[in-house]
Amino acid sequence: MTDRKIAPDGTVYDEDSIKYLDPMQHIRLRPGMYVGGKDIRALHHLIYEVVDNSIDEALAGRCDRIMVTLREDGGVSIADNGVGIPVGLHKETGKSTLEIVMTKVGAGGKFDSNAYKVSGGLHGVGVSAVNALSRELRAEVYRNGYLWRQVYHRGVPQSEVEQVHPLEPGESTGTTITFYPDFTVMDQNEFNYNTLATRFREMAFVTRRVTITLRDEREKPIPRETTFYFEGGLKSFVSYLNRNRKPLHDPVYGEREIEIPANGNNPALNIGVEVAFQYTDSATVTELAFANTISTPDGGSHVTGLRTAITSVINRYARKNGILKDKDSNFSGNDTMEGITAIVSVKHPDPQFESQTKVKLLNPEVQGAVSQVVSEAFYEFMELNPREARRIIDKCMTSKRAREAARKARDLVRSGPSLLESSTLPGKLADCSRHGEGAEIYIVEGDSAGGTAKQGRDRHFQAILPLRGKILNTERARLDKILDNNEIKALISALGTGIGEDFQVDKIRYERVIIMTDADVDGSHIRTLLLTFFFRHMLPLIQEGHLYIAQPPIYLLKNSKDMQYVYNEPGMSESALLEKALKNFKNPDRVHVQRYKGLGEMNADQLWDTTMDPERRTLLQVTIEDAAEADRIFDMLMGSSVPPRRRFIQTHAKKVRNLDI
Repeated sequence: MTDRKIAPDGTVYDEDSIKYLDPMQHIRLRPGMYVGGKDIRALHHLIYEVVDNSIDEALAGRCDRIMVTLREDGGVSIADNGVGIPVGLHKETGKSTLEIVMTKVGAGGKFDSNAYKVSGGLHGVGVSAVNALSRELRAEVYRNGYLWRQVYHRGVPQSEVEQVHPLEPGESTGTTITFYPDFTVMDQNEFNYNTLATRFREMAFVTRRVTITLRDEREKPIPRETTFYFEGGLKSFVSYLNRNRKPLHDPVYGEREIEIPANGNNPALNIGVEVAFQYTDSATVTELAFANTISTPDGGSHVTGLRTAITSVINRYARKNGILKDKDSNFSGNDTMEGITAIVSVKHPDPQFESQTKVKLLNPEVQGAVSQVVSEAFYEFMELNPREARRIIDKCMTSKRAREAARKARDLVRSGPSLLESSTLPGKLADCSRHGEGAEIYIVEGDSAGGTAKQGRDRHFQAILPLRGKILNTERARLDKILDNNEIKALISALGTGIGEDFQVDKIRYERVIIMTDADVDGSHIRTLLLTFFFRHMLPLIQEGHLYIAQPPIYLLKNSKDMQYVYNEPGMSESALLEKALKNFKNPDRVHVQRYKGLGEMNADQLWDTTMDPERRTLLQVTIEDAAEADRIFDMLMGSSVPPRRRFIQTHAKKVRNLDI
């Protein structure tokens, strides 16, 4: 007899409720468990998983060239000159080893230390996950004197492994994977060349003596192509990241293999550590971390080891040389990390990551290994270079004083709920009646746009915060100066999250923070200043998906019968947009064209209809696909160095659509 209890919602849990999915089906049903989701990050992750396998070949000394091609037909090809995936019969299954690797979760050579000493793809689900999430995948292997091929549809082999033809004399061995993502599963269908280029540049820096080429055949008439090769490794990487900043010294560099003795059930192992870092005159902290060449954006034990060692060395040196007196407190980690550009890369035979997407390294033994290498290299540098050491200490001292001033300023910002009502605030918050989920705040420029927005909004869930003038450029400003700015104080108080080390994204009062500025040069500048502030001091707000940019219309077209709003479209000039829109009217010559230079030129109803009505508006969500590249761009556009900004303007001037002359 079987117990069948029916739940209040009518569901039944019994033997028939248990479903079995083979691993490939499970990948398609739950892609987030394997590639981190269905969005653009996950789409790029499909490429990274395949390239990581080629990098593993390079780490094993069997590959020095990798070619990634974005095909015109929407596919991607990744080719390397390694030894090629084995194609012979697998003794345990009787199937071709190539088919096992491509279709079985947990299959691969990375579990065998005789095949790979270190590897980034240790979970055994990488290339099989790519296969499962592709409508078609073609694996071609150049090995044992022949080209071998097998084709899969959504992870299912369409035939046995085929021996195609003998290799030509001198033809290299290797593997080529060509896949077409299945967009019935993935939400995004457009690969971003710049994002991929940034990732492969990092890989080439971290994996010395490997050439990575990215080719985009979607570009016409001449395909776009970039080749990455860096002999200098992490030292070159640090110099590249700091090319728009003023360094205080030459990069500090350390590289060593640390032996970890056996401990209980844990066998002895060797951990390779490579670090490079350099202080600049900036207040910005740039940290990049890698484990077996895989970027770990959420850090982990290797980053902890780096930070701990740097702080310890600076305090030890400062006390030994009488810079810090007995009465003085030690420098904190925040003091010693301000203005640093640091990169740490570890090679571990058994790295433990937080998830399949490998965003955080967990191995506790790595912290001590990294700390040892950093301490030895940094202290030797300080001893041999006393002038540069003093510059570093002075920067830490300035940071410490600024931190104390910022703490006092934060205490003033926290001083009470009446702050927002203060008559000294240049921006007045028109709040909404409910907060949290569904609530949104519009940040607008000036009283004119603010007044129109206040009249046009839905008071139940839309708040308006007008800002007077341009806010402070926070790229180079210290926190105490930032907190002394009335516009920024109003913004911090309105959001309710705090700032910097006190920032708590879960306390945000609105689900959406929307920047709404005029479609002119001043509006673009204000938007950039706000984006700089959010990126530098409220980064989790962006990472958690709270920040948006409103898209007001740039034209209103109307005749006696009809009217149409015209919005910006990527890649189209204003003249082209206008010409396209006028074709919708029978008599274009009789159409009245109004150009909206400011939000204040619209009445409240028009602003609601075009820009604030959730049913009809368009919002651009601000996302960060690559934090290092975003950091570089903000530093270039908003920093103190003029030449790189001039080069950027000269390069992109033709793309500017809104210019007041």
